[in-house]
Amino acid sequence: MSLKYAIIGCGRISPNHIAAALENKLDIVALCDIEESKMNEAIEIHELTMATKKYVDYKEMLSNEKPELVAICTESGKHGQIALDSIEAGANLIIEKPIALSLEEADMIIEKANEKNIKVSACHQNRFNKSVLKIREAVEANRFGKLMHGTAHIRWNRGEDYYTQAPWRGTWEQDGGALMNQCIHNIDLLRWMMGDEITEVVGMTDNLIHGFIEAEDLGMALVKFSNGSYGIIEGTTNIYPKNLEETLYIFGEKGTVKAGGKSVNLIEEWQFEDNLDDPEEVKEKYHENPPNVYGFGHNPLYADVIDAVKNDREPYVKAVDGRNALELVLAIYKSAAEGKSAKLPLDKCSTLDFKGRFDK
Repeated sequence: MSLKYAIIGCGRISPNHIAAALENKLDIVALCDIEESKMNEAIEIHELTMATKKYVDYKEMLSNEKPELVAICTESGKHGQIALDSIEAGANLIIEKPIALSLEEADMIIEKANEKNIKVSACHQNRFNKSVLKIREAVEANRFGKLMHGTAHIRWNRGEDYYTQAPWRGTWEQDGGALMNQCIHNIDLLRWMMGDEITEVVGMTDNLIHGFIEAEDLGMALVKFSNGSYGIIEGTTNIYPKNLEETLYIFGEKGTVKAGGKSVNLIEEWQFEDNLDDPEEVKEKYHENPPNVYGFGHNPLYADVIDAVKNDREPYVKAVDGRNALELVLAIYKSAAEGKSAKLPLDKCSTLDFKGRFDK
């Protein structure tokens, strides 16, 4: 029996979600967007049936259609409230990154979902990359021995036309900057691989050449994990003339790994003291070449969430994972704004706390 599915927000990322919904044989009962033209375009591109309803009001859609699974793909600043309303309506959720723009909203989503036994997955689809799953397997098998440090580099390009397409991008109220929008996937992977628990973050952020947005186009950070390991984050949308790479390094006492490519979809280094596998074979087997930075992860993420709903279990990528990634980005913002290290866990913090940060 296929689940009744609806998507709220038919913008840039929505085709990946709709394609994954179709691939996983969900019953697409409704699309919702404040612009009807975007819904019409989605219906045409994906050859959806006349049975798929269109709504400009998501609350009306939730009430009328009672979907069992909803994807939230609106501007980031609206994720939190829409998620809370959807949970109240009884819908399980896939929430595009970031899960919210404030820790308070993220915590409310987690709390409310637990109360109502609703499954919520943060859409950090790169966790399903073949390369990433292989690295995670090595972490869980303790093949690295003592973890020493890991690094996440996101060296991408976003020009002015990207921001004029959707005026909410780059604003503190609805988005944040490079770290929150473009870099959060790799920031999520670094935190997850290095042990999740963090004690301290030292960050610096700046807006160097994107004077037409409010938030940062460059962010750097040092992260101290509770297990004694360290992390380095470098994220930018200033790379000339186009996206260069997204890389993740993990350095342990008995292992060194590098995942690279446009979206950590290739294993480029694989060295372990235990010699359990052939590095060249691993590089060849766990190699993907996606057409864009979104990768191939949406389809398996959807399959996992559907299974989690049907079997009443937690999804592989949980709401708390989305909260953890959000918390790390906000900690970098906080440290950069205050000129001192930020201690974790953070209790309350929001992108709105940094409004005016780069105003000239």
